[in-house]
Amino acid sequence: MNEARIDLAHAVALGSIDDEDHDALQEVLDGEDPALRAEFMAEVQETKEVLAAIAVATAVEPPAALRGRVLAAITAEQPPVAS
Repeated sequence: MNEARIDLAHAVALGSIDDEDHDALQEVLDGEDPALRAEFMAEVQETKEVLAAIAVATAVEPPAALRGRVLAAITAEQPPVAS
């Protein structure tokens, strides 16, 4: 698989494809070569797994006060409810 297709697989895994990438993706998925399609999908899956592992490894617990601040901000932005 060439570098452009690997980059496309990474963009697909990240969910960040634009119209041009979408056309290239359709070309890969609709292509005649099932081996290339399988290799592409394997690259997408492997990238997703690596991203998930990184997310787990770097996750941190949010500050305890964050929930209260978020809820207060939401409440402050809501218009009053007519009774």
